[in-house]
Formats: sequence, C-alpha cells, structure tokens
Amino acid sequence: MRKIGFDNDAYIKMQSEQIGKRISDFGGKLYLEFGGKLFDDYHASRVLPGFLPDSKLRMLCQIKEQAEIVIVINSEHIENNKIRGDIGITYDVDVLRLIDAFRGIGLYVGSVCITQYKGQTAVQTFMKKLRGFGVKVFIHYPIEGYPYNVPHIVSDEGLGKNEYIETSRPLVVVTAPGPGSGKMATCLSQLYHEHKRGVNAGYAKFETFPIWNLPLKHPVNLAYEAATADLDDVNMIDPYHLDAYGITTVNYNRDVEIFPVLNAIFERISGKSPYKSPTDMGVNMAGYCITDNDAVCRASKDEIVRRYFKTLCSRKKGDISENAVQKLERLMRQAEISVDDRPVVKAAISRSQETDSQPAVAIELPDGRIITGKTSPLLGAASAALLNAIKAISNLPKPVKLIDPKTIEPIQTLKITTLGNHNPRLHSDETLIALAISATENEEAALAYKNLELLSGCEAHSTVILAQIDDDIFRKLGINLTCEPVYTSKKLFHK
Repeated sequence: MRKIGFDNDAYIKMQSEQIGKRISDFGGKLYLEFGGKLFDDYHASRVLPGFLPDSKLRMLCQIKEQAEIVIVINSEHIENNKIRGDIGITYDVDVLRLIDAFRGIGLYVGSVCITQYKGQTAVQTFMKKLRGFGVKVFIHYPIEGYPYNVPHIVSDEGLGKNEYIETSRPLVVVTAPGPGSGKMATCLSQLYHEHKRGVNAGYAKFETFPIWNLPLKHPVNLAYEAATADLDDVNMIDPYHLDAYGITTVNYNRDVEIFPVLNAIFERISGKSPYKSPTDMGVNMAGYCITDNDAVCRASKDEIVRRYFKTLCSRKKGDISENAVQKLERLMRQAEISVDDRPVVKAAISRSQETDSQPAVAIELPDGRIITGKTSPLLGAASAALLNAIKAISNLPKPVKLIDPKTIEPIQTLKITTLGNHNPRLHSDETLIALAISATENEEAALAYKNLELLSGCEAHSTVILAQIDDDIFRKLGINLTCEPVYTSKKLFHK
C-alpha cells in the first residue's frame, strides 16, 4: 500500500495565501504563468503521494472570484497536430477540453491567445471555430530576435505588435495544453501593454517542479528531469539567488539562462525589475508540504523507472532521441535504482517465458500481490490481467469465470466478420463492456465490476507495447503501466 507523504490541504492553503500576497505586492494585478498541468497533474500525484491531480484547480476555486484564465496555444502546434502524450489528444482539441473543464467548476475563461501566428490555414480554421463558440481570441506574432534583442522586443514593433488581451480580474492565470506554447511571452506582452495604459501589473510563475527548497539531487527533482528528458531540461543551483541571498536553491536551466534577459525586459518595461533571481519569480510551497520524505523518495524513484520504460518505447516508435534514453539511464544511476526495483517487470517477463514468449501483463495489487495475465484465444494479455486482478482484489477463487465464453464469442464474430478486424481477442475496453453486461446477472461479476476502482494506483508491466486502446483503459483506471519496447509483430504499421 502506497504511503501518503504530502499534505494536500496545507498546500492549497499556502499556495492561495502566497498568490494573494503577490497580487497585493504588484498593486492589484498579477499575470500568473502556470507551469505543468493545471487540470490533471498526474506526475505530481505520482511523485508526491497525497497530492491530488486537481490540487491546482482546487486552489484556484478558493479565489475564483478574483481569477480569470487565458489559454495559450502555439500556432505551430495547431498546424502540426501536436499531441498530448498523456491523454492522446491534439493540443487544439485540448484547448476545448480545458475550456469545458474550467467552466464546469465555475472558473472564468476570459479568452484564448494564439501565439506565433503567421496566417496558417489550420490556425484560421481553429480561430473561426472558437469564435463560433463565443470564445474571445487574441493573436500574438513572432518577434524577431526574441528573447535576446531587448530593445526590439520592448517596442511597438515587438510586444507592441501583439493584440492586447482584454482582462477584467486581478489574477490572470496563463496556462496552456503543454510546454512551448508561449505562456511567458504572453505574460510579457501583457505587462508591456498594461504599462502603456498606466496599469500596475506584475508577473509570477506557478511551478511545482523542480522544488526549489529540496536538494538538487533529491529524487523528486530527479524525477522532474526524467519527465522532461526530451526537452533537455537540467536542474541546477540558482546562482542569482545564491549571490543575492546566500541561500542555495534549485531551479532549471532554461529559467536560469533566460533570467538576465527577463530582468532587462522588466527594467525596460517599468523601469525596474521586481526580482533578484529566477527562484524569486516562482510561487511554490510544495516543499513545505512534504510530510514523509521516505515515501516521497520511494514514489519518485518508481516514477523514474516508469519514465525510463516510456522513453524506451518512444525511441522504438521513433518519437524521441537516443539522448533522452541515455539521460534516463544517468538519472537512474544517480538515484541508485534499476528496472529490478519494479517487481512487475520480472513477473511479466517470467509469465511470458512460461508461455513460449507470448505477450504477458503483470499487475501489482495494493497489498503487494502480483497477478499476471497471458494471451489466450479469447482475451489479450492486458484483458486477462485485468480480469485476474479484479478477481484477486475481490477475493474470488481463480476458477471463477467473470464472463461467460458464450458472451465473448459473438463479440469476436462482430469484430472479425462484420467489422473486418484481424485480431479476434478482446481488448480491455471490450472486456470491460462484456464484464458490465455479465454483472447484470452474475453476482460475482457484479462484485468484480464494483471493485474496478480499487485498481487505481496499481502498477502494471507488459512484455510488449500495448495497443493504444489498452493503454488508454489502464490510464483511465489509474493503473501505472509500463511496457517493454517490443511490438507484437514485425509489421511496420502499428495502431
């Protein structure tokens, strides 16, 4: 059973207080750049057990009368159909999802800002769609020499060329579907326009990682590097903070490298900079809310191993460079861990070896038991492992059949004969639907179906790269899945 190591309530309270203080310090208007995932920060919930994925939203809901949200998206991400790897949807679709999600809990979405706009056709179509939904859209353009040509940037031909985003509340939360969207540049543009209008406004960053008041090589901070291996982010001591205050803090290379430029931009906009270091810019109380360092260290090390397998699979798919894999290997050595620290790996491989190297999946239950599933004529390995796991967690005997084979056969016929699929075995989604049907008449199936939620937080490993639908189902169930970087066949095309 995973130990809690983080006080979520204290975090929400302390973050809210600090944001309120920043608004006051800047005279009543604050542009707050939100790093990481605002709506569903699963990375934070994995490495800080006790942190809830929607903690940031809960915090904003406490001050929602003061806040409005601006969602930023890069035109190139729209044009290139960039996908959020964690939930498998494109960035432009995620903008719509985020708007609905924010509105659904009473947060005010003021507008969407399109950055790096060059007249792209796909971007024009997306803007038309947003405006058709009644969403305000503002355009920001590429700035030659950004971010180093400060005189040009802070001019009417630079930031002044961007459209001014109309806002009405003291706290403007600037967020995005993912990194590289242009959140910081959007905030700087607004500061420029606000200053020209005689409005006092400030800028701050809401960052969870790296945690500035933990050691540089603390597993939490190493896990952040693992999560951003493809971005070449590196944690480092903040030299500006050390020089200004004599205190050692941790930041990451991009913020440290850009700080002198940001300082110059702040000074050119308003005559002086409010900050002496990149650490000063951040609003991050997470380090003060860790209640069990051992639990947090263990969770972070587990996450590094998970990231390693994810990176291996991404390399296999051609989505990531060899450098990212090598970085994960270095991080594992620094954390003094290996794949052997993930028990489900060995269990899945052993199960596969017992079945003539057929695909196998292992799931570790909250009590430490490891349950496996193998490929069969009726079920894929992922489906078999899910059924076996919920039988075990429901204390049902192994011989119990949760789904009558007679229920599976017509589904297979539909797949092959009517829909033209080549694989008759049921994927995880099809298996869960069959289980739901069986639960209407079978008490044991009903108990297992009810207990599906108990699988949240379990660990799983597959000896092959699973189909996207299986991957999605495990994610939706809250199961932390890793896979060996191996395809089930030698085909060049894989769904």
